[in-house]
This record gives sequence, C-alpha cells and structure tokens, in this order.
Amino acid sequence: MSDRFRALRWLALIALSILSAAVMAASPATTGVGFGDIRIHDPVSGGEMPGLVFYPSAQAKGVTVRGPYHLEATVDAPAIPGAKPLVVISHGNGGSDMGHHDLATYLASHGFVVATLEHPGDNFHDQSGVGHPQVMSGRPIQVAATISKLLADPQWKTLIDPERIGVAGFSAGGYTALMVVGAKPHMERFIPYCRKYPGDEGVCGPAQRQFAEAAKHGQSDLEVIAIFQKDMLKWGDTADPRVKAAFAMAPLSIPFDASSANAINRPVYLYYGQDDHVLIPQENAARLAPLLHTLKGRTVVPKADHWVFLAPCSPELAKEAQAICSDPTGVDRAKVHAQIQKDALTFFRQTLHVSP
Repeated sequence: MSDRFRALRWLALIALSILSAAVMAASPATTGVGFGDIRIHDPVSGGEMPGLVFYPSAQAKGVTVRGPYHLEATVDAPAIPGAKPLVVISHGNGGSDMGHHDLATYLASHGFVVATLEHPGDNFHDQSGVGHPQVMSGRPIQVAATISKLLADPQWKTLIDPERIGVAGFSAGGYTALMVVGAKPHMERFIPYCRKYPGDEGVCGPAQRQFAEAAKHGQSDLEVIAIFQKDMLKWGDTADPRVKAAFAMAPLSIPFDASSANAINRPVYLYYGQDDHVLIPQENAARLAPLLHTLKGRTVVPKADHWVFLAPCSPELAKEAQAICSDPTGVDRAKVHAQIQKDALTFFRQTLHVSP
C-alpha cells in the first residue's frame, strides 16, 4: 500500500468521523417511552391525586389508547436506568393528566422523566374548587407534592436527579408554574379586571358570584378579596426551591404585577396565542412578559386562540370536545406543537444543564 493511498484513506476516515458526529449533533438520539400511574397525597384536601410518569425506555412498543387519548408510550415498559432531569406538567382549568401527553412523551423520548397530575377540584370531571383558595394556592402546593412523591418513591427516585427539576403548565397550569418559581399573586387585581370585562364568565364568574353573596352580608369586594388572600396562606409557601425553571403556556397572569414578577428568580419561557379569547394577551402573558427579569424566551403563535396548547386531538376527542379541538383558519396545531416541543426541550436542557 503506497504512502499516498494510506494518507487518502486516513483523510476519508477522518471526514467520515466528522460527518457522523455532525449527524449525531443535528439529530440527537431518541428512545421509546414508558409510563406508569401514580397516586399522590394532596396536602390541600388530604386525599389523593392521580397522575402519570413518563420516562425513557428501550423496550417501548408503541401507542397506548386511554379513553380519547392516544399516548405514544407503553405501560410499565422497563426504564433506562440512571438519574434524569424531571419536568412536572400542570394542566389548565377543567383539564386532565393526559391533556399534554405529547409534550410529556417528547421530553421523555429525549431523556427526561415527566410527571403529570390531576388537580383536585379543578379537572374535567370536578370543577367545584375553581376560583377558590384551595385551587388558586393549592395548585403549586400539589406540584410540590408530586415532586416529593417521586423523590421518595423507591420505583422512581433512582430515575430522577433532584438537582435538575423544571415545571411546565398551560393556562391555570401556567399560573401554577409561575407560582412554583416564586410569583406571588395579588388577588385584588381581579376587581378592576372584572369591572372592565364583566362578561368574562370564565375568569370573573366565580369571583362575581362570591362578591354578590358577600354584598348581601354587607361586605365589600375588597373585604372579600382580603379574606381570600389570607386564606391562600393556609398551605404555606407556594414557591418550591427544588424547581429551577418554568415553561408557561398561555398563563393566567391577571393577578401578577411587577412585584409578583420580581419575586421570580428562576428562568421562565412564555408561550401564548396572538388571538387568545380566553386569557386576553394584553391582560395576561403579553403584559407580564416585560416585567419578568428572568425571561429567557417568548413565542407568540400567530392567529392562535387559547386551546392550541392542548395536544392535537384524536378523532374520538374531536367528536366529544369540538370547541377545544378546533383552531382558527391558518393555525396548524400539529406544527405548533412540534415547535413547542423543540423549544421546551432546548429551554429545559439549557436551564437544567442537560447535555443533548
């Protein structure tokens, strides 16, 4: 073999190695996803909350159908050993622990453990607590309880790195995520909002009914809110120092002002729809964004309404819940979610110091 041929062969091998490395960098390895059910003690009600844990698995077999949801994960598939970053996802008002299953499985397929929970009194089959302190301050307490459950459970604790924990949430879940990383709500902000938007039943209905009932007993709106704010302290601090970052999608932000935002000392990424008719951007996320000194990114989805952040609906769910499964003309929910997933992955990798 000539020296010239040897040199050319070595150059070819080096070039192939560089190309292979580049391909690997551009297309990070993914895995299958397993999942399991969990029961979490709720410090607020004293009862239990259902939830799910998604994790990387080399032996996952495909799609699992649960009710109207098609999960890209296999029940109880063996987990890939080793401590991984954890992300907890909080659903919106009237939601479920499967409402963001696509984000959960995407992050899990890229090396994360992801937990979801169903908030008591504020889920698809029970909304009795909506607009009450046990939900408005209980939600972040319940996220913290989910983290504690996983870190103490023999089945899950070896899969989780307690120093790399993030939270994500949608709507009331986005509000929850912001409280977990330090935001302090000022409930009196609902008074001028509801005077400005008296027809906003979703946001103002519960408060207006409480105000009307209190007025019969001679109490003012401010007195009602003062009692409400005090009651929110019953379950302790809603900030969880174990959580290092928050990814908030269309968050309820009305009760947050500059001091609320200034209390957040961890990275935040905001996502919201340009034409959100449920949580009006200029009263919520768009108003909050410039107040956040830890804001690491903001994405506005053109033409999108509120429900675009729910996972793309299966045919069964679309038939049952057309309102939350439909999007304005020109909005492709599948494409929106593909971008959300990539942005969430990049954000959590950066803020939780996770190598691709």
